Amino acid sequence: MTPGLFDGYLRRLGFTRPPRPTAEALFALQRAHVERIPYENLDIQLGRPPGIDPELSVRRFAAGRGGYCFHLNGAFALLLEGLGFAVTRHLAGVLGPADRERLDVNGDHLALTVRVDGEEYFVDAGLGDGPYEPLPLRAGTHRQGEFTYGLGPLDGDRPGWRYVNDAGPFPVVNMLSAPAVTDDFEATHVRLSTAPDSGFVRTLALLRRDAHGIDALRGRVLSRTEPAKRTTERILDTPGEFWAVVGGLFERKLDDLTAADRTALWDRVCAAHETWLATRG
Repeated sequence: MTPGLFDGYLRRLGFTRPPRPTAEALFALQRAHVERIPYENLDIQLGRPPGIDPELSVRRFAAGRGGYCFHLNGAFALLLEGLGFAVTRHLAGVLGPADRERLDVNGDHLALTVRVDGEEYFVDAGLGDGPYEPLPLRAGTHRQGEFTYGLGPLDGDRPGWRYVNDAGPFPVVNMLSAPAVTDDFEATHVRLSTAPDSGFVRTLALLRRDAHGIDALRGRVLSRTEPAKRTTERILDTPGEFWAVVGGLFERKLDDLTAADRTALWDRVCAAHETWLATRG
């Protein structure tokens, strides 16, 4: 491991020194991660998807970038291991409402479990709208503030777990219990980050969590979801407003984007927005 690899990453998470591997520290690390490091696909939208090597993602996060599940959970797993936690990576799959009854695992998501202080936890900083804190890996209903999550055995061909969150657009994650490695996700990452029909290629997305709700920017539509309140939405009408939200609310540094990058991305987002409006009639 590169000496000092995690220094900038930990600073971005708000830690002045590495915490000890305790359950309390694990909870604090996940809260900080989902608040401060956005789920985002700006580089994919610009046609230059970053690789999923965990050390590369660690350096990206220290420099103010974000990523999607393979980056976010990949780097988080490496950080947790570096701090002394017992971490297992798992093949998983995210399902939308129409597919929620499926029991297969398509490998389009990297999930984590962590064992600490005699307890095993479902840990996920890579969903964007996932849990604010780790969930005990036990069957049942788990509440975090106004949010309710379900965990139970996956009744498929191979042992696993099923996570349910009805507050988001992708309510189910199926996860295999068997350990996985980074290479298991490489081919899927290439497809998701380059294929013209991939949602990550078609639609810009940024998400972050806090204790009370979920902020999401999809294209030009900025939303705030809190279970006890009605979801609010507004359209970002100008490039200045758009970039202020990306760099401010979502804390995504913009110093790697040239003026041409910003223009190209805004034009792309506007074109996708017009297509979306047309599909809504």
